[in-house]
Amino acid sequence: MNIQLEKMKQKQECERRKRIAEEKHKEWVQKKREEERRERERKLSKEMAEKATRELEKMQLQEKAEVKYKEWLKKKRAEEAEKKKKEKEKEKEREAELQEKKERSEKIFKEWLHNARNKPRPVLNGYGFAHGKSTGLYFCFTYVVT
Repeated sequence: MNIQLEKMKQKQECERRKRIAEEKHKEWVQKKREEERRERERKLSKEMAEKATRELEKMQLQEKAEVKYKEWLKKKRAEEAEKKKKEKEKEKEREAELQEKKERSEKIFKEWLHNARNKPRPVLNGYGFAHGKSTGLYFCFTYVVT
């Protein structure tokens, strides 16, 4: 009976150890699952943070690019306006030069016209005579040379 009691105790001890081992295994599995869940959450939050950072950098880069583009466009428009202004100034200068040239020409022409009216005309001595010398005369099919 002693042996039976001893066997029973051993069996009970074996079952108790088995239960304890199963409980420890369950605890270990539960801890492992909890740890894996936390690791997944940590990775997910890290990925979300990285994604948010990338998006923020992308937005900042885009804003910077827009600012640079606006500055470039403003500069280009200013250059175009300056170019048009210079072209208008050159055109005005050309027109002024042409006007001045025209006025000078008209003035010179008027002076010439005024001088031409007052200039004495050469006296004609008659047909065939220029400045008192005979140049020849066409008269009735006859050519006289003196």
